[in-house]
Formats: sequence, C-alpha cells, structure tokens
Amino acid sequence: MVDFGYDISDFTGVDPIYGTLDDFKKLVARAKELGLKVVLDIVPNHSSDQHEWFKKALSGDQKYKDYYVWADGKNKDDKTPPNNWISVFDGPAWTYVDAVKQWYLHQFDPRQPDLNFYNSDVQAEMIKVLKFWLDLGIDGFRVDSAAFIFEDERLLDEPRSNIQGLTSRNYNFLRHIYTFDLSANYKLFEEWRNFADVYSDTNDQDQKMMVIEAYTDLDHTIEYYKYNVLPFNFKFIRNLTAASTANDYKREMDEWMNSMPKGEVANWVLGNHDNPRVASRFPGKSDHLTMLSMILPGMTVTYNGDEIGMVDKRDISWENTQDPQACNAGQENYRNISRDPERTPFQWDSTKNAGFSKADSTWLPVNKNYKKLNLAKQVKARRSHYKLYKTLALMHHKEPALTEGSYKSFVANDNSVLGVIRSNGCRTVLYLLNFTKKSQTLNLSGEGLPSLLVVKASDVDSNVKTSKLVNVDKIRLPAKAAVLYTSL
Repeated sequence: MVDFGYDISDFTGVDPIYGTLDDFKKLVARAKELGLKVVLDIVPNHSSDQHEWFKKALSGDQKYKDYYVWADGKNKDDKTPPNNWISVFDGPAWTYVDAVKQWYLHQFDPRQPDLNFYNSDVQAEMIKVLKFWLDLGIDGFRVDSAAFIFEDERLLDEPRSNIQGLTSRNYNFLRHIYTFDLSANYKLFEEWRNFADVYSDTNDQDQKMMVIEAYTDLDHTIEYYKYNVLPFNFKFIRNLTAASTANDYKREMDEWMNSMPKGEVANWVLGNHDNPRVASRFPGKSDHLTMLSMILPGMTVTYNGDEIGMVDKRDISWENTQDPQACNAGQENYRNISRDPERTPFQWDSTKNAGFSKADSTWLPVNKNYKKLNLAKQVKARRSHYKLYKTLALMHHKEPALTEGSYKSFVANDNSVLGVIRSNGCRTVLYLLNFTKKSQTLNLSGEGLPSLLVVKASDVDSNVKTSKLVNVDKIRLPAKAAVLYTSL
C-alpha cells in the first residue's frame, strides 16, 4: 500500500489490512441502524501500478494501455521526458517503461499512474465503480484530488512560477496551467452528479452527497457549485493562522458567503489528513474554531481526533515515516514536509496504544500524550473538548437560529473581538471571540439583539458559567475567550 491506500489496486475491493467487503457491508448496515450516513473517499485521478488495468497495459494490451496517459519522450534516443511537468511529490511526473518504450504520467507517486479520462472507456469504468458502492448502500462520495483529473492533451511545458528558493524538482517551481483546474474536470463531476441523482430517484433514495476536494483559488472553487457538486471550503486551513486577527476571520467568512451562489450550502473545513491539526495550528484556540464552524451557515467538517483536541506528533522518526511526500524530501527535510504527524492513531483511552490496537506497534506511533489526552478521560470530565463538541453538534442540528437563520459578522473594540449573529426572527445565537489577553466589555445594543441573552457554551479554558444571563448593552468577555449566547 502506497500513500496510505491512495494507490488503488481495486476500485471495488477492500484492502485486507482493513478487512473484507462483508465487513464493509456490516459497517454500512450498522451505520444505518444508528442513523448515520456513510460517505466514501474515491480517488479517480490514478490507480495503483498493481491494478489489473496497468498490468495489462504493461503486457501490451492496447485497450488498457489507453486507460493511462502515455507519451513519447522529447528525444527518443536519450530518454528525455515528454515535457517538464513535476509531480506533487516532487521530481518528474513521468516514468519511462522499457517494455513499452514510452513514458507514463503520474502527478503523484510513480506507483500511482494517472488514468486517461479522455478515454470514454475509463469514464464508463468509473461510473461502474460509483454504482458498485451505491448498490452497497453508501450515501455519497468525497472526490479526492479533483483538480488533477484532466491534463492538456498537447503536453506543453509549463512555465516557471518564479518563486525564489525552489529547485527544478519542486512542484511549486512551475505554474500548473496545463495539469490543474482544467474546465473538463467540472463537466465530469456534473455527469457524476447527474448519475447519482438518477440512481437516487430510480431507487427512491435521498440525494447522494458529492463533495469535491480541490486546493485551488476561490474562483475555481466556487465554480464547482455551478455543476451541482459541493466544493470543500479550505479557507480556515489555508488562510488563517494563530496570528490572524478578528478582521482576518471576518474577511474569510464573508468572502465565502458573498461568493457562494444564492441557495447553495456553505461548508467550513477545520482540518484533514493533509494538514496540521487544529490544536497544533491554533495552540490553545481549537475550541474557538470548533465553536465558530458549528454556528456558521451550512455544514462543518471535523477531522477525527479534532473533537477531542488531539495535536500533531512532531517527533516521528525517519525510520517510522510513512508519507511518500516526506520520504521523497529526504532525511534532512522530511519533518518539514511530512503529513504523518496529523495521521497518528485516534486516542481512545489510556490503555496500550491509546486503545487503538492491541498489537505491539501501530502503523504510525501513538502520540505520547495519550494518557492525558483521550476520549475516555474527556467523557468523564466535567468540562472537555468532547463535551463541548457534543453540545455544539446538537445545537447545529436543532437550534432554529442555526438551521434557518440569517448570518451577520462584525468586529468590535478595535479589532479585539469577532462576533457572529445568527437569527431567524424568533431565535438568536451570538458568538463572540476575544483575540486579546485582556477582558473586553461590549455594548451590542445597536446590533438588533434581544436585551437579555443566556450563555450556552464557552471554550474549555475560559470556564464561563453556562445559563448565566447577560445584558446585551454590557457584555463582559474574558481574555482569549470564545462564548456562545442564545436568546431566552
């Protein structure tokens, strides 16, 4: 398994490491009993070099050779790659195969050859894959690396980015105008959306989720909405840091809300397996972000472990490193690149391996803080990240001001405080975040709020008493505190 299984050797199978297809069927059945939905991560851009399609391509089967992107080198005699394209994992995006006398494209690891989506047979195969999993009862798909699916067929060299300090092997050395964000990507996912909708209608089922992972600019991201799919909103991951101000937060929230087509659903991604954890990016402030994302319009996306405030394990040794991107960086630089620190096992309790496994060792080492930071301990605690998360999740689904209310953001006290108001006319929710080390007093009587509010929740460290009544014209907000208020 390469790149944690993002090298697909069988699009309709389960890796034995995780179990069997019967195990998966049981998982889906149990999820439905619990009222949960199952969304499958699908990786269409490439397969594994161990996939039967690629093996047949290497053996000379022309049909399956056309499933992949092959090209002659610039100079056949000296085996020069077809162009200057660079892999996301750094180094050439092409690998030469002597038996075929051509180069194949891999925008990621060489063991992940890119599929040729200009081939209608490949598109038909992928529709079969979607149907296979839909037939097993899943509720939608998260489409991985969506911006990479199509490449310019002319195979032209990409221009330099002119970013200083990069070598010609670094992915960001080039501007990826021929391999990223091509318009054909949008049409493909619109076809997938249409297929899923017809499937749902035919089988009298709820609409399936089709969510797109694409680390691109705002305009290209918002464009996906026009094709009836939901693009992940990575603004909190990409544009905010521990040093960000109230104005920074307001700008990022408002920009998404104002750019999104009317009637569409917003979303707010706090973390994922490709970026440092929220609690590591925002030390001591993870609750602030969790609370904010839960009260904003639309849906929030939580990476497992963030609900209990797990942090990155930054001391993973070179010998234990799994991330191919980090391995390609070499022993001296791997720590700067590795995504392993945010991928360590979930910390269930204080037993061996944090309750994740009874094995002698785990696929990545468990964070050494697991005896103090684990789910079991937080379930028992009077206040904890987990208990706050449960409160917020319930509000997110049940509070009318959040499910159907308007959105307004503001900054107060000279960029010291961020505020968000959600209201449906009958119910109101107010979120306040103090960015300073001093308590702040606010008069919000001019914001159209009820004269009296009640404290519903606060971040774990601020310890603000819940159920406390506050006058809207004199709200005292403790230093570095995030507090959630509701109407009576």
